[in-house]
Amino acid sequence: MANRIRSTGTRAVILRRRDYGDADRIVTTYTPSLGKQEFIAKGIRKTSSRKAGHLELFTHSALQVADARTWPIITEAATIESFRTLRTNLATIGAANYIAELIDRFTEANDENQPLWELLLLALRELDQAADDDAAPRRALLLRWFELHLLGLTGFQPQLFHCLSCGEALEPVQNFLSLSDGGLYCPACATGNRDLEALDPDVLKVLRYLQREPWPAVYQLSVRPAIMLRMENVLHRYLLTILEYRLRSTDFLHHVQG
Repeated sequence: MANRIRSTGTRAVILRRRDYGDADRIVTTYTPSLGKQEFIAKGIRKTSSRKAGHLELFTHSALQVADARTWPIITEAATIESFRTLRTNLATIGAANYIAELIDRFTEANDENQPLWELLLLALRELDQAADDDAAPRRALLLRWFELHLLGLTGFQPQLFHCLSCGEALEPVQNFLSLSDGGLYCPACATGNRDLEALDPDVLKVLRYLQREPWPAVYQLSVRPAIMLRMENVLHRYLLTILEYRLRSTDFLHHVQG
């Protein structure tokens, strides 16, 4: 008697898609209990497909998946959250694409991380609430907060509170950053090290606050544009240092942000 195909139900956010064969599509997803997973959606590119609308990028869907030789097959799909509003603005589309690429790059298949799943959903929900042009500062703050919490949940949290060399608490003065070492050195320990870059106390103060606090405590924070730009620069380069890979979504994101 033939083996029965095991069927599994899971929630998932669609991170990435690629065409396969004449009518199929490989869907990269992030799930709450299975981590990152790749599934195949058979016939999804046909105009008659009923699953296509439930497997759009960034959609939070309920999936029924059957085991198969190469990729598990999506047999059923239903939308839980479409995040329709964020799709009305190129800036929020760019931000969602950036968030999805970060999740994709920082995770491995089958590596469960429930807090990371919750972080992903929170970020998409916030983008959906901040899809008008006036919300640009809030979106920028969300991305910096998301980056820091993603780094913490995936084991790459930068050390912002204590000197990497002597271990002493960092004072509110100009300290010195090492992207390759993943943190800061106090002025005394930084002496003579030309590979470090200065980090102003105002920038460090905001980075620490974003790293330490949950989003409800952060979202109304007003940050000067110069500090926001410096944080974006530092975190972007730190992400590149870890990944050793240029994120494709950043060019589009910067373009739509002007």
